[in-house]
Amino acid sequence: MADIWLADDDKSIRFVLAQALREADHTPREFGDAESLLAALDHALNGAMPDSSMPDLILTDVRMPGASGLKLLERVKQKNPQLPVIVMSAFTDVASTSAAYRNGAFDYLAKPFDLDAAVTAIARALAQIHPLAVVAPKVQPHAELLGQSAAMREVFRAIGRVAATELNVLITGETGTGKELVARALHRHSGRQTRPFVALNTAAIPAELLEAELFGHEIGAFTGAVKRQLGRFEQAEGGTLFLDEIGDMPLALQTRLLRVLAEGEYYRVGGRELIRASVRVIAATHQDLDARAEAGTFRADLLHRLDVVRIHLPALRERRDDIALLATRFLAQAGASMQLASKRFSSSALIVLSAQPWPGNVRQLENLCRRLAVMAPGQEILLGDLPPLAVTTTALATSAPLLSDDATAAWQAPLRVWADAELARGGNDLHAQAVAKLEQILFDAALAANDGHRQRAAQQLGLGRNTLSRKLGGPKKPDSQ
Repeated sequence: MADIWLADDDKSIRFVLAQALREADHTPREFGDAESLLAALDHALNGAMPDSSMPDLILTDVRMPGASGLKLLERVKQKNPQLPVIVMSAFTDVASTSAAYRNGAFDYLAKPFDLDAAVTAIARALAQIHPLAVVAPKVQPHAELLGQSAAMREVFRAIGRVAATELNVLITGETGTGKELVARALHRHSGRQTRPFVALNTAAIPAELLEAELFGHEIGAFTGAVKRQLGRFEQAEGGTLFLDEIGDMPLALQTRLLRVLAEGEYYRVGGRELIRASVRVIAATHQDLDARAEAGTFRADLLHRLDVVRIHLPALRERRDDIALLATRFLAQAGASMQLASKRFSSSALIVLSAQPWPGNVRQLENLCRRLAVMAPGQEILLGDLPPLAVTTTALATSAPLLSDDATAAWQAPLRVWADAELARGGNDLHAQAVAKLEQILFDAALAANDGHRQRAAQQLGLGRNTLSRKLGGPKKPDSQ
């Protein structure tokens, strides 16, 4: 039960909301304008009147005679920054919505709103007044590789073995798995760490410009070359050059790169000066270079030069144990970088995230966390805050035990996913289906736990023995002894 104050000049709105709050076991207090609510709040803060208990939450309309709801929000946050305020308005323009969230509103309800949705928003706000103590992850100033899964431990071991050497490395893995992070880790733990780390995505540069981008060019080397330009090899001198998406490099340029790797020297485009190169080359690709070499679209001798050591990065779906860790870190980093209030994931949300196929891998998860840091209301991100997700029952069953000891969340999350899927495909009679399946599972589990003894199973379920027998159907069997 909570004390909730309502500020709205429309009596009918106040009446309907107050009724809904009473039905939800809350105690509403109504105000017709912002000034009277603020005066009552001052009394409550000062303890000036016997009945001046502090509200647990405030609901306010935006447009009212006198001070607006946005001004009320601003004043409330000045007096008590922790007091949650939900703003309501029939005018959901961008300026009002943005101002509400900018000034600290917990949520913004557009009129006319569904009463159940309003009560749900209120419940969420109340649940987060005294959140459980959680240790916020330390936000690292730079991107780093994270993971505790067996697959990532193998990656870390490989980095540790090869980082201090001068060997060229080929990093393989799907798009978005973090191949550049591996390259940076190799550089950071090498003897070249004080020298430059230069990255180039070869797929992002037009083929006709890629040669000059890599090796530089002299004045007049081609139309528009009005001054000498240093290439990436010269920029990375003494350090590390990371060539991403090496599989997209044109064959002619592969030949030039091979010479640099084999002989350690090259010419700028249009130049005659032989330049010696002391650069460690780390390449990455999401393609099967062995197959491309067999097909003749990638030079086999260049592949051998690049592939002295190969490090394969697993897809995110192959390292589900790491998803909770990654999501928590990304959410904290997003909040810190955008100077937003810190948020956390609920257990059920993490369970569902862990079951995703994640075709975009770690990059897709990071982008989702950025979106949730901005868009999700409140401090805790719940299952309903997540966008529509493609989650299979098998994946949920596999990931749920790994993420949380919260048994309630572990079964509620799959149930929500099933309900969403059935509603999306237009299914009917969902309540009866769910209740029947729930009872079947509970009865089977209780009987198994009690060696088939119906009396003890019924007691644990909170049912009478006859009720359990009736629901089980069929002839009654004697209880096992």
